[in-house]
Amino acid sequence: MANELQRKLGLWSAISIVVGSVIGSSIFMKPALMASQVHSPILLILVWLIAGCISLIGASINAEIGTLMPVTGGQYVYFDKMYGNRFAFLYGWACLTVINTASIAAIAYVFATYLTYFIDLPRFSVGVEKSVYLKLPFIGTFYILENIGVKCVSVVSIIGLTLANQVSVIMGGLVQRIFAFAKIGSLVLLIAIVFGFGHGDVHNLVHHDATFEMSNWQVLMGVIAALSGAFAAFDGWNNLGFVAGEIEEPTKNIPRALIFGLLICLALYLLTNLAYFYMMPIEVVAKSSLLATDAVQPILGAMGAGFIAFLVMTSTFGATNGNILACARVTFTMGTDHKLFAWAGKVDARHATPTNALWLQCIICCVYVFTGTFDMLTDLFVFVTWLFYGFAAFGIFILRKKMKDDPRPFKAWAYPYLPALFVCFAFFYCVLTVVNDITNFVEGKSEVVNAGLGLVIVFSGLLVYRWKK
Repeated sequence: MANELQRKLGLWSAISIVVGSVIGSSIFMKPALMASQVHSPILLILVWLIAGCISLIGASINAEIGTLMPVTGGQYVYFDKMYGNRFAFLYGWACLTVINTASIAAIAYVFATYLTYFIDLPRFSVGVEKSVYLKLPFIGTFYILENIGVKCVSVVSIIGLTLANQVSVIMGGLVQRIFAFAKIGSLVLLIAIVFGFGHGDVHNLVHHDATFEMSNWQVLMGVIAALSGAFAAFDGWNNLGFVAGEIEEPTKNIPRALIFGLLICLALYLLTNLAYFYMMPIEVVAKSSLLATDAVQPILGAMGAGFIAFLVMTSTFGATNGNILACARVTFTMGTDHKLFAWAGKVDARHATPTNALWLQCIICCVYVFTGTFDMLTDLFVFVTWLFYGFAAFGIFILRKKMKDDPRPFKAWAYPYLPALFVCFAFFYCVLTVVNDITNFVEGKSEVVNAGLGLVIVFSGLLVYRWKK
């Protein structure tokens, strides 16, 4: 028992982990970029619906597997059972180096960005910002000193929340519940203000911009690109599995938390996007850098917009905490399996938390903050995440044979049809994402092939595994 985590998280804590991990930065930042990709509010709402429904299917698959194996580590443990230790290690490596750390860095970056509404954070001159950089062939150039004030605030927030989660899982859960309710309240308030007091234009909801064309290929590639933003906004529902070993009555609470949590997120996302478009035509949405603030400012003025900016900061701060709390458990579980990460697999005897795993995760997150930007980081972790989501969904077919006699308190919806649909979608999404990234790189629209960078980092894990052996 000395090196085991304890079950101290109830149903509301579990729901708050889902909602708190999912609702973070993307709903306040990504719709602008997504609007520039699809050029149509109707298509954009459709993208959110598709992403939400696909995520719900994935959650039902995860709920079956999670109740079958309600232990700390989530998909790391599942993959070990499905495909063996080598594949599980590759996933754990991907979580540590891309999926979890890049997502935490991206959310913290948005928290710091919205802080600039209140405080002019320091910046170096353009010349100084461009003087220190990291240039990787076929990957891109990263300017370390760019937007230094925002990056420093991001790092401080990550370090502070890591410290809070080190002290106690109960404290981490309490922080998560508080900020989960705060972020739900912030979105509900934004929606209520816009539709209750805003003098928007319903015509905006069906108005396409001037560049919109119904060319099949252009529409498809635009939708695929926008789905990356929507999936970034929905990402985090699988975090619950990472702390399954610390959830009370996991066979009941895991499915409830996953389904109810995601339904809350889907409803809020749809209503928030409708609010954005009600207040602003798609051309304006596409150019906004502080979308939630811009939507409310015409109604409440600078003071009201500042209040919304504060609520956005509350939401992103809570999401950063939720991801730090849950994601470190993957590294912890990998540490209990592999001598290479044995240091990270130890429980702090005083606090009963995975302290070493938390701080290893923290260090890598801080490195990402200084080397990446928000859009690059989200595209990077979303592609890699969905690569593994596809394998996880396919694994349910394997477990139905390997563990056919084990009790299943919850079964995936419409098996085998919906799980098969999820696997096919994940495969085609990843393939089209690679094609889209390469096309943008060749045409000079981007100097970073995010999918390529993600794959290079992930598959370097095979070299580490071979060296470990």
